[in-house]
Amino acid sequence: MTLGLRDGEVELVPHSAAWIRAGRVEGDRLRVALRRWTRRVEHVGSTSVPGLVAKPVIDLCVGVAELRAADEMVEVMASLGYDYPGDVGIPDDRVFGREPGWRTHLVHVVVEGGPAWRAYLGFRDALRSDAVLRDEYAALKHRLALDHAGDRFAYTQRKSEFVARALSGGASPDSAP
Repeated sequence: MTLGLRDGEVELVPHSAAWIRAGRVEGDRLRVALRRWTRRVEHVGSTSVPGLVAKPVIDLCVGVAELRAADEMVEVMASLGYDYPGDVGIPDDRVFGREPGWRTHLVHVVVEGGPAWRAYLGFRDALRSDAVLRDEYAALKHRLALDHAGDRFAYTQRKSEFVARALSGGASPDSAP
């Protein structure tokens, strides 16, 4: 299984079934370590969608009652190999990263049931259940990876319009940027 990517880079690889197992294993490890703050940890992002090309980084979503719980988790997450830059400007989301410089996992701490939680799980579930949507998204990702190979921020930003349209039921091959 290919896992990990240098910070800031964009490289897409074919889906690996091992990513699903890796997401489950890390999710279980986080659920136990973070039981004081959460009961739910979900594997999200492209590595959680069978058949979808992805950056080889496992994204997990940790649902909490209040976003400030992320600040309380820092010591526990550090003991698991995660760093925490604090608020990096993503609304309703705090992100921990594993393996600084060579990311293998990202953990998104969000309010369970809140807008970010619903978006992460809703988009994942839409991609899992709709092969046409999944293929449209894969094509967009390939185009953006070519255009933004060294700029992960731009790559991610350019995908956000498609994600928003998909969550509102409006994604189509002709509407992808």
